[in-house]
Amino acid sequence: MQEITVAELKARTDIPLIDVRETFEYDDGHAPGAVNVPMSEIGARLDELPAEFDVICKSGGRSAQVALALEPRGYDVTNVAGGTDAWIHAGYEVAR
Repeated sequence: MQEITVAELKARTDIPLIDVRETFEYDDGHAPGAVNVPMSEIGARLDELPAEFDVICKSGGRSAQVALALEPRGYDVTNVAGGTDAWIHAGYEVAR
């Protein structure tokens, strides 16, 4: 599984970011530009996912599961280590 840090994510500008937390979690604060596709809905929304994207959740567990599940299906997906918690801890901007 490919993985990046939140610092590497912040420096990226050309890769879409999918936040797989539930909507209420996403609404509490997320990395700017992240698109919410909850893990519980991923299977039904595969046609909405880009071929290549970064994936984030609260702490990196759910997003890692999504990355591992989608890689064999041909998606080029990279997990964000530490998730949104690490993003906030680093002091980066949070969108609401």
